[in-house]
Amino acid sequence: MNTKPNENVPSNAVGFIGLGNMGHAMARNLLAARLPVKIWNRTAAKGDDLVATGAVRASGIADMAGCDIVITMVSDDAALCQTLFGGGLLDAMKPGAVHVSMSTISVALAEQLSKEHERRGVALVCAPVMGRPDAAVAAKLFILAAGADAAIDRCQPMFDAMGQRTFRLGVEPKSAVVVKLSVNFLIAALIESLSEASVLVTKHGVSMHTLVDLLTSTLFSAPVYKTYGAIVADQRYRPAGFPTPLGLKDMSLVLDAARGANAPMPLGSLIRDHLIAAMALGYADADWSSLGAVVAHNAGIR
Repeated sequence: MNTKPNENVPSNAVGFIGLGNMGHAMARNLLAARLPVKIWNRTAAKGDDLVATGAVRASGIADMAGCDIVITMVSDDAALCQTLFGGGLLDAMKPGAVHVSMSTISVALAEQLSKEHERRGVALVCAPVMGRPDAAVAAKLFILAAGADAAIDRCQPMFDAMGQRTFRLGVEPKSAVVVKLSVNFLIAALIESLSEASVLVTKHGVSMHTLVDLLTSTLFSAPVYKTYGAIVADQRYRPAGFPTPLGLKDMSLVLDAARGANAPMPLGSLIRDHLIAAMALGYADADWSSLGAVVAHNAGIR
């Protein structure tokens, strides 16, 4: 496979940092939309196929200096801070450039980054996404964007290439972060409640599949119920679309944001503890829908 950088890609390519399950597909869709893309990932080999189809491989994080827009899609607060400060991205970016943070991060970090970006004259857009890896591959993500209107306008062609709809949530970047955390809380609450209901019917002799089919064919026909209903009924927690450790990270961020706003979320605390239990029961490599395994374990089913 040819892994030499494509020297014809302009220096103001869209920078993309983070080629995990989500980021790789998102970067590929930018290339499919004929946008010039410069990539960087800690494990360089994950970008070999993207380079072969036209991406430039950056020599390091600071090599994104010439990009007008840099997208980061990394795992957590620590990875983003390492990229921006340890890796030198924020200092390297030119005034007037836009950094698009598409990771799910803490509200506190979003607030800090808003100040750091403003001090350097770099626009910050927080734009976390809704959707699992299959949606990323199909360019069907929902993108939750917050930041200056002009900055989002500049990013819209990229968002259009990666997702099916962009929701603009205001000028404060943290607004997108808190909405994404709220969405993830609701998904986790769905998995928890669906798992509890499934255990209840099972212990009374009714198949989980029967319940899920009934629910998704009537009052709960939304895609998220169909996706997680099938996973819980089939007990198909591997491979992980969204790993349990990341689910635990997000529920911890939800509770941090709630505590900061004096907004009690007792169900959030329960879900966090069940995700901790999932880790203890050996589901660290599984999908966060392993909440279903914890509920079943607590009921003595398996």
